[in-house]
Amino acid sequence: MKSFDIKTKIYFGENALDRLAELPYKKVMIITDPFVVQSGMLKLITYRLEEGSSVFEVFSDVVPDPPVEKIVAGVKALLEYKPEAVIAVGGGSAIDSAKSIKKFALDIERFGDIPLIAIPTTSGTGSEVTSFAVISDPQNQVKYPLVSDELIPSEAILDAELVRSVPPAVTADTGMDVLTHAIEAYVSINNNEFSAALAEKAIEICGVWLLRAYLDGNDMHARQKIHVASCLAGLAFNSASLGLNHGMAHPLGANFHIPHGRANAMLLPHIIEFNSDINIHSKTKKEYLPAVRKYCNIAKLLGLNNFNEITTVRALVNWIQFMLKEMNIPICISQMEKISESEYMAKIDVLAEAALSDACTKTNPRVPTKAQVKEIYRNLW
Repeated sequence: MKSFDIKTKIYFGENALDRLAELPYKKVMIITDPFVVQSGMLKLITYRLEEGSSVFEVFSDVVPDPPVEKIVAGVKALLEYKPEAVIAVGGGSAIDSAKSIKKFALDIERFGDIPLIAIPTTSGTGSEVTSFAVISDPQNQVKYPLVSDELIPSEAILDAELVRSVPPAVTADTGMDVLTHAIEAYVSINNNEFSAALAEKAIEICGVWLLRAYLDGNDMHARQKIHVASCLAGLAFNSASLGLNHGMAHPLGANFHIPHGRANAMLLPHIIEFNSDINIHSKTKKEYLPAVRKYCNIAKLLGLNNFNEITTVRALVNWIQFMLKEMNIPICISQMEKISESEYMAKIDVLAEAALSDACTKTNPRVPTKAQVKEIYRNLW
């Protein structure tokens, strides 16, 4: 027996932030990052809270790939303030931090049912509707995925005004993260009709609007579309989980500090080739792996329907590589100046071990061996 539910109430469209003036909570803790504070973006949140007569405290000690010690500091702050609700404002790191801080604080002292309201300032992670969070242990170069229904936000507010100033490079990285979430959820062994419908719509939106959002950050219609696609993809993978793409991207981020969406984007063509067992040397077969039909469906959604299974999957891989080039995302690790070949190759065994033990890899449509994962990492160079 399977089940599907959406526990998060989602506010979206123009002036979605006005929801904050309607909140029934009088004492709120805002968890965010220094950029949101320094840029003045936080005022879009706080003046609405003031309109609704809410008092608030701001915890802004959030950094990318949230490390354990920052979470501990947040837990301490939350337990001291004891808010009626927590509002997370920021990208995936801020929302993941807020989820983790709230969960660990309430594990220590359950002083009430504290709702979490997530307000994303990037269009990528889908963290505002998922039961996942990732925290880091920099000392051991490990990322720990947390999975619990307690992490699912009560509300999500999707207002494209907050992503208007996101620079093109971040729009590209996070947008490709959306596409990877949707594609992985669609081919996951845990996929279902509900997750597939959400993933298909997210893929379709990315195909039409992602490049537009990248080329013109003031195209608010494109911005809003990708903001919604990010949430749809989050709902899809919250139900169906992900796959090897994320399993391999997490160690790349932990070891080489490659932005998460960028690591996913670079890996995506290689993972599609692996999961489909179709590459530039492939010839027509009588039978294909189960993921091939799904990749062909994805290609059709993107307007890439081709002659047969081989050419259709190849068209999908080529389209993704085209998107990477158009948005100035490196195609391979060697294009990233800060990483040397000797340093990268020396870590491939460690990367492969971490990828195989990553929770996301368990739902990949094709079970990889360590040798195959190492080969993909080598090809990524």
